Amino acid sequence: MATNMQAAYKQNAMKTASPGELTLMLYNGCLKFIKQAKQAMDAQEIEKRNIATTKAQNIIRELMVTLKTDSEVGQNMMQMYDFILRQLVEANVKNDPQALANAEDLVTQFRDTWKEVVLIDRQQRHGAGGKA
Repeated sequence: MATNMQAAYKQNAMKTASPGELTLMLYNGCLKFIKQAKQAMDAQEIEKRNIATTKAQNIIRELMVTLKTDSEVGQNMMQMYDFILRQLVEANVKNDPQALANAEDLVTQFRDTWKEVVLIDRQQRHGAGGKA
């Protein structure tokens, strides 16, 4: 019963989220999968590491596909996403914890910055009550 309620809540949250909130969800999901990959790497569970890093890579690819690159900021973000993607691939192929940590650090920075953007947007749209 609780699992069904959680699934319904998550589904509703995705349907009602703004584009900025959806991007924040992607960053958080990517970090979740990176943490799973790290745990699998530590436990020497190759298949779980592969699954988790592949999911994180897919999220980065989605962010790359939807990124507008008609500005210098967008082009720089694309280069960072490309670097993150390469780090995730290297972490998976070479079982490299440092590459995974590099990816995690950058995704965390993107997520934290984006969280502030979403908070500012909510405050501008709804007053001071919005929290990310």
